[in-house]
Amino acid sequence: MARRLLRHHAVLAAATGAAAALLYWTRPYKDAISRASFATAYPALALLALTLAIGPWRVLQRRRAGVVSTDLRRDVGIWAGLVSVVHAVVGQCVHLRGRPWLYYVYGPTEHHRGMRHDLFGLANYTGLLGTLLVIALLATSNDLSLRRLGAGAWKKLQRWNYGVFGLVAVHAFAFQGVEKQKAGWVMLAAACVVAALGMQATGVAMRRSVARDAGRPGL
Repeated sequence: MARRLLRHHAVLAAATGAAAALLYWTRPYKDAISRASFATAYPALALLALTLAIGPWRVLQRRRAGVVSTDLRRDVGIWAGLVSVVHAVVGQCVHLRGRPWLYYVYGPTEHHRGMRHDLFGLANYTGLLGTLLVIALLATSNDLSLRRLGAGAWKKLQRWNYGVFGLVAVHAFAFQGVEKQKAGWVMLAAACVVAALGMQATGVAMRRSVARDAGRPGL
């Protein structure tokens, strides 16, 4: 555990903290809440993308990809979950100070009633659902949950990480539109998504190639 803390958590903490600090101090926003929301958004997305790249990378390295869990993937997932939850909590205070319910329903002075069905609502609902799933994954990212649930059930639950990433991707791009972010930040978010999808596609292709080779008769 001491080695894991040093090799994984210390590195992830330093990298995440440095990225968040750089984004926080370089943003032009006047208030700390907006800065903190922005500073946690991109590190959370990058860490989530990394969780989807580790498995395919193991395949490319000709290492076992079907193992139930690896320390590195689990530790990256823990940090992705922590930063995502922090971002979600802070994000509830950015646009509608003191009225977070208006992220999800229309206000009395707006033209519509009931649940939001505009771009702002899409961004918030996907973010909310993604956060709830992240909390479930974060709460079970430990050996105790693995033993109690069993390898099969635990793995099925952890595969919801794919759903989380899809929801977070929609959330990210929706907010790019809501906030009219500059092209550079849109491209950065797109790069994270494309990189994760590219690694997943490469891993699938590699596994299929290995399976075909294994099924061929010997020469």
